[in-house]
Amino acid sequence: MMQSSFMNRRQFLKRMGVLGGGIVIYFNALDRDVLARMPRSGFLGANIPTDFNAFLRIGVDNRIILYTGKIEMGQGAMTSIPQLLAEELDVNYDSVDIVMGDTDLCPWDAGTFGSLSIRHFGIFLREAAAEARGVLKELASAHLKAPVISLTTENGFVFDKSKPGRRVTYGELTKGNIIEKHLNDVPPLKPVSKFETMGKSFPRRDAVEKVTGAAKFSGDIRLPGMLYAKILRPPAHGAKLIKADVDSAKTINGIHIVKEGDFIAVLHEHPDEAEQGLAQIEAQFERPATGVDDKTIFDHLLKSTPEPEIASEGGNLKTGEKLATDIIENTYFNSYVAHAPMEPHTAVAEFDGKKLTVWASTQTPFPVKKLIAERLNLSPDVVRVITPYLGGAFGGKSASQQALEAARLAKRTGKPVQVAWSRAEEFFYDTFRPAAVVKIKSGLNGSGAITFWDYNVYYAGMRGSEQFYEIPHHKETVHGRWRGSAGKNHPFGIGPWRAPANNTNTYARDLHLNLMASKAGADPLQFRLNHLKDKRMINVLKAAAETFGWQPIKAPSGRGYGIACGIDAGTYVAFMAEVEVDKNSGNVDVKRVVCAQDMGVVVNPEGAKMQMEGCITMGLGYALTEEIHFKDGELFDLNFDTYAIPTFSWLPKIETVILENPNLPPQGGGEPAIIGMGGVIATAIHDAVGAAVFQLPMTPERVMEALKRV
Repeated sequence: MMQSSFMNRRQFLKRMGVLGGGIVIYFNALDRDVLARMPRSGFLGANIPTDFNAFLRIGVDNRIILYTGKIEMGQGAMTSIPQLLAEELDVNYDSVDIVMGDTDLCPWDAGTFGSLSIRHFGIFLREAAAEARGVLKELASAHLKAPVISLTTENGFVFDKSKPGRRVTYGELTKGNIIEKHLNDVPPLKPVSKFETMGKSFPRRDAVEKVTGAAKFSGDIRLPGMLYAKILRPPAHGAKLIKADVDSAKTINGIHIVKEGDFIAVLHEHPDEAEQGLAQIEAQFERPATGVDDKTIFDHLLKSTPEPEIASEGGNLKTGEKLATDIIENTYFNSYVAHAPMEPHTAVAEFDGKKLTVWASTQTPFPVKKLIAERLNLSPDVVRVITPYLGGAFGGKSASQQALEAARLAKRTGKPVQVAWSRAEEFFYDTFRPAAVVKIKSGLNGSGAITFWDYNVYYAGMRGSEQFYEIPHHKETVHGRWRGSAGKNHPFGIGPWRAPANNTNTYARDLHLNLMASKAGADPLQFRLNHLKDKRMINVLKAAAETFGWQPIKAPSGRGYGIACGIDAGTYVAFMAEVEVDKNSGNVDVKRVVCAQDMGVVVNPEGAKMQMEGCITMGLGYALTEEIHFKDGELFDLNFDTYAIPTFSWLPKIETVILENPNLPPQGGGEPAIIGMGGVIATAIHDAVGAAVFQLPMTPERVMEALKRV
């Protein structure tokens, strides 16, 4: 049975009856082996029942509605997820509609993070569709008076193989009624050789809407009588409000002031009037004096190191060190990095006295629903969160403070309220990718083989830290993650940032490996291959090298060629890049990037390529320019005048290679192609000028400092 916090079947059937006729197929309990491999938080959190029921609806018009808690934030999930359903249900792809991220219509929290949409949710959806197809065949058996074994399905029809003219549509079988049925044995999923929809490139469903401006985001929602809210913000993290005089703001015609403790909001039917009212509030804050800034942060963090966790280990480090003839030891750093999405956090809330509805730009509609209900002392049943399109998130739209603010003000005023953060608010309240430190000590023997690898990462996290090279004596230790108690040591909020931890770990590992290869007098590619047995990693490295045209040579060669590789979300990925470094200014010009990845079965090849290209583009930013400057909780980067993200004018030639691997189920595609951008550019800089830049981003100033050390 489903847990009490979710609808039971009777409640669900009643709800579906209100929504209209159709067939609802329930699915068997989640396979225990699959469940054991799933995380117990996030996608399968405490509120997800182990009797995991996915569902779909088939209408009398033979159109299929797919319901999912996933949301569309530019990653293409609304295009690829219906491909999974269409394949296993044997229907035309264009006949599948999808409802996403609506807490009233979608009965479970699927979350949108961690590149899980295809590789985890896809398994359940395909199994659900396969069972639905089996149920429809049983219904058709009675309708056509033919044994099930003689029936087959195609394009939304069930027909008798011996008499193809005898057929019936899925919609005709439902007759507008709701039918609940189980199969004792769920049909096997289709093999890759039988795919007709999966593996094909379909154009993005949101493309026309977004190009023409018809797409609706939270900020496009307009409701009768809606008020625009502007909220008093502190000048620094940790600042405390001493007093606030709102009398001057009250003189503006039509203004509404909400003051609840330190929470002060100015609302008006025109956003510029609300902004003017906010500007007239005279507020005094007590600022903190932490003594921590963007230069001292690393020492600050290392003074309060959390308890270590072992990511992976083998052999004995002391034994490995005794076998080494050369020791290479370095420390690597990365600064705080913002998510900087195109769309700032926005929400619209409406409370009619009975139902609170919130349209929010959020990756986590179900946790937001729970948060709002708890904070506003409402029953979860009366709170509905709807997620329209998101203009980017990358992990940064998980907390969704703006949704709570809009809901709070709508409940208080009795009017619809929009809260749209300014760009400054977006930066100030961002949950940054954490500043982090990586310390690596390793050794080489006289033959140029790695004898030991002692790896310690502080505050970035575990993802990407595990060892995949063949090193006899190694230990990978993680001191603090981006979630949990370690976050308290940062001067402001931190959180997941596209492939959290893996960008930091891959950068440090690959730059260190290049320095080791140089010490051994080896070609950087061959040095890696010499320490690999993993066939998937060998294959992606060789594929990248072939496309790039890599020719073996000892680094630094002066060519400006870089290399990096890693594993993320089950996908193996390798990078090669060519850069040009101006020794007079330190400027780095990335000329070309090749990325090869093995992601198992590919659902939508063109969509996967788009994700790879997007990752590479975004990765250029954290590698070269993106960095938060601050002091005593005050942020100095509050817009794109000082926080530089990649622009079209400095994009390199991007080449993508997707390896065929039909024997592996679909793996993650939204994040792997970003993890190596720091590493591939760092190794390319080292190859170009013989200088190693030990901190991300690798700004011209840091490149010049590195050149002085050569």
